[in-house]
Amino acid sequence: MLSFGGLASKIFGSSNDRKVKSFRGRVAEINALESEVEALSDDQLRARTEEFRKRLAEGATLDDLLVPAFATVREAAKRSLGQRHFDVQLIGGMVLHEGNIAEMRTGEGKTLVATLPVYLNALAGKGVHVVTVNDYLAKRDSDWMGQVYRFLGLTVDCIIHDMSDEDRKKAYAADVTYATNNELGFDYLRDNMKINLEEMVQRPHTYAIVDEVDSILIDEARTPLIISGPLDDRAELYQSIDELMKLLEPEDFELDEKQRQVSLSEVGNEKMEKELEKRGLLTGSLYDIDNVTIVHHLNQALKAHKMFQRDKDYIVKGGQVVIIDEFTGRMMPGRRYSEGLHQALEAKEHVEVQPENQTLAQITFQNYFRLYKKLAGMTGTALTEASEFLDIYGLEVVDIPTNLEVRRIDEDDEIYRSQKEKLAAIVMSIADAKSRSQPVLVGTTSIEKSEQLSELLKDPKYFLDLAKTLDKQADEIKPGKDDELRQHLIDMSGLLKKYVQEAAKGKHDPIPHQVLNARYHEQEASIVAQAGGLGAVTIATNMAGRGTDIQLGGNAEFRLRDWITEETKKGTPPDEDAIKKMRAEFNADVSTKKRQALEAGGLYVLATERHESRRIDNQLRGRSGRQGDPGRSKFFLALDDDLMRIFGSKRMEKVLQTLGLKEGEAITHPWMNKSLETAQKKVEERNFDIRKQILKYDDVMNDQRKVIFDQRLDIMGQEDVSETVVELRDQLVEELVTRFIPPSAYAEQWDTESLKEALSDIFALDLPISEWAAEEGIADEEIKHRVIQAVQAKVDAKVQELGPELYRQIEKMVLLQTLDHLWREHIVTLEHLRQVIGFRAYGQRDPLNEYKSEGFILFEGMLGRLRENVVGQLMHVEMAPPEDQPALQPVDLPPMQAHHLDPTTGRDEFERDPELAMAGAAIAGARARRDAGPEPERRAPLQSRRSEGDLDPRDPATWGRVSRNALCPCGSGKKYKHCHGKMD
Repeated sequence: MLSFGGLASKIFGSSNDRKVKSFRGRVAEINALESEVEALSDDQLRARTEEFRKRLAEGATLDDLLVPAFATVREAAKRSLGQRHFDVQLIGGMVLHEGNIAEMRTGEGKTLVATLPVYLNALAGKGVHVVTVNDYLAKRDSDWMGQVYRFLGLTVDCIIHDMSDEDRKKAYAADVTYATNNELGFDYLRDNMKINLEEMVQRPHTYAIVDEVDSILIDEARTPLIISGPLDDRAELYQSIDELMKLLEPEDFELDEKQRQVSLSEVGNEKMEKELEKRGLLTGSLYDIDNVTIVHHLNQALKAHKMFQRDKDYIVKGGQVVIIDEFTGRMMPGRRYSEGLHQALEAKEHVEVQPENQTLAQITFQNYFRLYKKLAGMTGTALTEASEFLDIYGLEVVDIPTNLEVRRIDEDDEIYRSQKEKLAAIVMSIADAKSRSQPVLVGTTSIEKSEQLSELLKDPKYFLDLAKTLDKQADEIKPGKDDELRQHLIDMSGLLKKYVQEAAKGKHDPIPHQVLNARYHEQEASIVAQAGGLGAVTIATNMAGRGTDIQLGGNAEFRLRDWITEETKKGTPPDEDAIKKMRAEFNADVSTKKRQALEAGGLYVLATERHESRRIDNQLRGRSGRQGDPGRSKFFLALDDDLMRIFGSKRMEKVLQTLGLKEGEAITHPWMNKSLETAQKKVEERNFDIRKQILKYDDVMNDQRKVIFDQRLDIMGQEDVSETVVELRDQLVEELVTRFIPPSAYAEQWDTESLKEALSDIFALDLPISEWAAEEGIADEEIKHRVIQAVQAKVDAKVQELGPELYRQIEKMVLLQTLDHLWREHIVTLEHLRQVIGFRAYGQRDPLNEYKSEGFILFEGMLGRLRENVVGQLMHVEMAPPEDQPALQPVDLPPMQAHHLDPTTGRDEFERDPELAMAGAAIAGARARRDAGPEPERRAPLQSRRSEGDLDPRDPATWGRVSRNALCPCGSGKKYKHCHGKMD
């Protein structure tokens, strides 16, 4: 019986149907132009691009140009690619142009669809980005679809890993740029760390189309993109905190070995506070907001001492702490614990403390892609996550109808009691399909399970043991009782034995197959392309984002490419005639094999488990039934599968026992499918809530990031930042005077000595504050005015001494460098705060609200330090002796590395082989030192220090502020941090 909603949809159509119908009118208009556009010469067709641009300049909108532009692209695709857009592809293009998500089934030509809105939006000249999931697809699609754009006079380029900044800038300047989400985010963060506007590679974010939008904006969005770099040497801090661990008694901490958690008790907190204060490492309470980083390092040292055991969790070898893998027991050289834990272990073991990597910048993909004025996406599976796309990105999902009706048969799931029974059923199902030459795509949920199934298909003994089991089951069936099942078991047993015999003769696996290992994207594409060959068996972990269709009978173009590569390797590259002849042969062979594959039932998608997300299951299923081809899909499940185990396997176990199922038998029913779908919905909702919560926390940093990045752009765009510096100086003077001479306080309550000391330290001024304060009737405003005048006089003298042009350069460089340095420290502090803020929930306080308020306080504190640091450095700057004055060099970015964890494997997508990475870092460091020259030549021409006449090497009181990495003023030749600045 239909519900009211179902009845209304039947009469009026669903909202999606109505949306699709609204595009039909413009499709008809585009089709009406086809004969007119066909009659144009290539040059006339190309000239339409300039005509469209002229109309835009005269005030036309992109919507006004949609119909003629789409008609132009369709004709250009016919001439350059030999492909004509279907009507449904035109609809998909309109959905993308409107800034929404087009859900199109696999094989419907999403790559070609994108050319329509990309061309239309590129006419504005502001750049269009097409986002792919890997470098191979970025390169392939820019070459392949680039033929259409170049035919029409547009420029096309792509961004891939390891490109230089010059090449990246050129690629971003193109009308159309293909790139991965990782590279786009990485370039955005790097751009906002640069000193000059000319060095930035990206243009403003105008329009992007995200391919496999669900994979990038939902799956990938679980982990942020991070840029890290080496931190200043903090060895003394780790060693100082490590010393405190020896003072801890059992009552000072609480250890939960089961949960692998350790924390200080109240007694331990008090003890640590006293000890840290005694050593000058702490001011105020341990849990004051300014001491978040000290608390973090204290917690890491506590973990290192109380949770990690030498020769179990790690070993010390060659003066280094080497992690031991908890699962394999093997050493993992080159791998290091993050967040300072590895450094804490090094301090514990008294080996050299290696520099810690610091987060220099980070952003989530949610916040990166929300930078675009218009965003669109395309995928085969987005409807299940439609609410998330609308809520987070404001993107509506529109389901585009297929060009031809889907003929795939989706069979009910088969549920077995154990993994052993399930795997046996899977192997038999693959063997049966192969006997009929039906191509099979096997989907698994992990690489390990792919390899496990692959081993079974290679093992003749397993096939023979399975055949024996089938023979035994057939013998147990009494004649006449179930002759059909008995014969099926006998036939299947015979088939398995036949595969073993053929394998022994041909010296191959019982069932030859391919495994997609997610390592090399180009090889992966070749495997996927041939997965529709007669009797082909392909095992894959994740079918999203492969970028290549599975064509029944195989893919002639891929076979041709492989043949050309082989012939070239032999030293005889084929000429055009040979290629033409071989292409015809491959096309004829594929055509014959396609007919046979169609007769065998088309592609059989066999899934070994249900995924947490229905969307991933649908991605796999969607590989079958391409462009109206027949096909079928089936999921094989066991009660000990993860999803089944979590949701109601005990209840189902009772059902199976009640039914009296024997070993090897399965239960199949539509109700089971519904039940599993409900379980998947619950998991999807939970995951959505987690992602939403993560985004709320990241939004706090994102708001601050926007402010900082906007300020940087503003500063970088100015030749003269003196007005900004004057404002900072005046704010700082006002803050200092207000701090020591409160407006409402009596004159005798004024702390004039502290004010004088602060002005001396920051501004290098010796002012008679006490004498001024003693004057009759003087107020704080008058003192403030006199200080500002004195500061301005000193600045004027410095400008006179150094020259206005040079001083303006110094102001800009100091302002940007200080802002960057403090922002990096602030990111680390926020990370540390986020790790501990959850404990506020125990005090009935909302951790998110606490994080927002304390994050704001930290941000204000950072801006206060910015004023003090910038002004202090500029007031102490002075001309170095002529012999120490090299030309003022532009500042290079610090060494950095991008990181993005694959949410499904936990693997860093930017990671190289650890040992090679370490060797590469060492070589890069040596080259940097070589290129920089000896230490004296690297000294800055302008030094922020007191004048030589005031400085006494024997009296630290005369040194003022000394950078921890500067040479110690005592003349020892050591760095200050290793000499008089050393922590006790």
